[in-house]
Parts: sequence; structure tokens; C-alpha cells
Amino acid sequence: MNQALEILLSILLLTGGFFTLAGAIGLARLPDFYTRLHGPTKATTLGVGAIMISSLIYFSVTEGSINMTEILIMVFLVLTAPVSANMMAKAAMHIGVRTTEETRGQGWDQ
Repeated sequence: MNQALEILLSILLLTGGFFTLAGAIGLARLPDFYTRLHGPTKATTLGVGAIMISSLIYFSVTEGSINMTEILIMVFLVLTAPVSANMMAKAAMHIGVRTTEETRGQGWDQ
């Protein structure tokens, strides 16, 4: 494997790790249920996608063929994360989950 490919894979892995960490921190630190949905559905999806792309590139180069496992993981992640977040938000609105005082002043729940 050449050095340019190793640099590309390193950048993808670091980017994926950064976005995954940002999503996890957002899940832990944001004030209410609705804002916490953004962490795992936005940043973590991008982070895991970057990690899967780097895995796909690495194993394609080393084994000489494209592995469908990484492609299927990315497709299912991109399809299911937004849909599940939307369903959770609608269910929370239906049962009356309220926002916190911090988010009410920003146009939410007025």
C-alpha cells in the first residue's frame, strides 16, 4: 500500500472518529430529548460512514475485490437512522415529551 492511500485512510478514520465522538458527546450533553436526537442521527451517521468508507477502500486494495458488507452497513445506516429518529420524535410529541427551558426560548415548543 502506498503512502498516499495510507494518508487518505488515516484522514477518513480520524474524520469518522471525530464525528462519532461529537455525536456521542452531543447525546450526553444536549439538554432534552429532541435536541439529543441530533447527535446519533447526524454526526454519528457521518462518522460511521467515513469509517466504513475507509474500511471499504482498505479491504478493496488488500484483497483485490469489493466487500459487500461495508456497502450494506452504510446503506442500512443511511436508511434507518433518519427514519428511526423521525419516528422517535413523532412518538415523543404524541405522548407529550416537553422541551427544557433552554430550548423553549429558541423557537421550540412555543
